[in-house]
Amino acid sequence: MSINTGTGQQTGLNAAATATFVVFGINGLVFASWAARIPAVTETLEITSGQMGTLLLCTAVGSLLALPTAGLVVGRIGTANTARFGGVLAALAGVGIAASLSVASIPGTAVALFFFGIAIGLWDVAQNIEGADVEHKLRRTIMPQFHAAFSGGAFVGALIGAGLSNLGVGLPLHLLVIAGVVVVVMLTAPRYFLSHISTATPDGEAKAAKGPSAWRDSRTLLIGVVVLGATLTEGAGNDWIAKASVDGLGTSESTGALMFALFVLAMTAMRFLGGRVIDKYGRVAVLRASMAAAAAGLCLFVLAGNVWLAAVGAALWGVGAALAFPMGMSAAADDPRHAAARVSVVSTLGYISFLAGPPLLGYLGDLTGIHVALLAILAPILLALLLAGAAKPLRAG
Repeated sequence: MSINTGTGQQTGLNAAATATFVVFGINGLVFASWAARIPAVTETLEITSGQMGTLLLCTAVGSLLALPTAGLVVGRIGTANTARFGGVLAALAGVGIAASLSVASIPGTAVALFFFGIAIGLWDVAQNIEGADVEHKLRRTIMPQFHAAFSGGAFVGALIGAGLSNLGVGLPLHLLVIAGVVVVVMLTAPRYFLSHISTATPDGEAKAAKGPSAWRDSRTLLIGVVVLGATLTEGAGNDWIAKASVDGLGTSESTGALMFALFVLAMTAMRFLGGRVIDKYGRVAVLRASMAAAAAGLCLFVLAGNVWLAAVGAALWGVGAALAFPMGMSAAADDPRHAAARVSVVSTLGYISFLAGPPLLGYLGDLTGIHVALLAILAPILLALLLAGAAKPLRAG
């Protein structure tokens, strides 16, 4: 779709924004369809939290191999084609996970999760580059709303997971249906993405989007470190809040999934409101407040003596985890000439914690219990709080 001036330009931007919103949403649905039922995976495969952490590490390795080159892939085939490829590969990996779980194959599940990680890495960078480009052209903060779509999709996925778990529906069948939905959506929605592939400025100049230069940019690296610390709180909540509720509070699997749903619902609500909050108070102040809320919510969730107080903690934790990643993406894309490469760098650093951190918590959980192990993420939260100033807006130049 070409973007013209006047009404045509606005129509194109609206279509691109809607398509990006949908793509973020289906990404969240896919993620939660897996994350909300991790307790069922450990039961099916008869493995410990540490062994589950190893399986999660397979996803992390796949994504971390894909993320550093994702910006270059987008530059060659475009955000739309990269998102399509990532979505279809994720669906195929989901089929592989379902097949492996059906025969209780740990190696098969590990291989499928590795390719799932590659798919998610490419998909996530493509949608964030597209979202940053749409935000830049709209000239207002909208990235949190795209990430709200992810959280909203995850919330729906968590509710579906809780319902199917309560009904006794197996995870393999669940994943097969989700895979079919993903293929249909991801072959359709990206056709409305902006056609210039995020490689040209409004005046037609080519962007300097080479990866190596972005990796040497100090501000980009600092933003990446902030996002690395901040997104661990989101990744830990996504992967372990259901399991921690079951192990630490003695809840049922379905109640654990509902606790995860509450965490995601709080993130979703904050992300829908986040654009206005950021525009009013600024990225740095909001990022610092977010990290403080995440720390308080985490402590309440872990130390609470009953499910109701833990639920309050989960909600506050979700509010605190909501805005760090979208603010990092916006900060990386402040200069549109370098947006693709810098978004790729910050995504890579952020996903190191988002994907690799939770498996490490699983290993720690074997020693202390996963419920108590979650307190370890207070250290990276504090680091993000201290370095939040790196997200200060930068004029393109």
